[in-house]
Amino acid sequence: MIEARALFFRAANLGSDGGYSARWVRVETKPLPFYFPNWPSRVAAARLHDLHHIAAEYETDWPGEAEIAAWEIASGCARYHAAWILNFGGFGAGLVVAPRRLFRAFVRGRRAKTNLYKSGFDESQLENMTVGMLRDQLGLDAILSSASIADVGLFLFWCIPSVLVWLPVPFLTVILFWLIVRAKFWTA
Repeated sequence: MIEARALFFRAANLGSDGGYSARWVRVETKPLPFYFPNWPSRVAAARLHDLHHIAAEYETDWPGEAEIAAWEIASGCARYHAAWILNFGGFGAGLVVAPRRLFRAFVRGRRAKTNLYKSGFDESQLENMTVGMLRDQLGLDAILSSASIADVGLFLFWCIPSVLVWLPVPFLTVILFWLIVRAKFWTA
């Protein structure tokens, strides 16, 4: 599992430690990236989130981040508040960039036996665990059945906070634009 995680870090350009020691997290958006503090609760959640990525085989592009967000929300983020907040953002983005994949990942998460947010994970176990063992522990090899009415209802329910997370973005964009225009007007 240590080798799989190192390969994951390399493929995702996260650095040798996955960016856990970085002061800021960079999120690639076009045309400009944005940054946010890499606070300790985010690092604790990211350590488990990255293992979920590896086990569930979701990429680190926008659709893949949306999928892992949906899987984690559906399977539950327990007391990891940073995971809930960040996953709402990923889920909301997924509604735009990959809604079908988002829904499939959500249903897959609903069928998961558990996840690492609930069961916990001691990093000293990485040496003795394989990706296959982690997949078995999480129940990721189960055949996905069709979505139930409850799956659809819960998916729609989780859409609400996920959309609400994105509502401030247009407002902040207008404020930023106003500040730029104001600064240019006053300096002209």
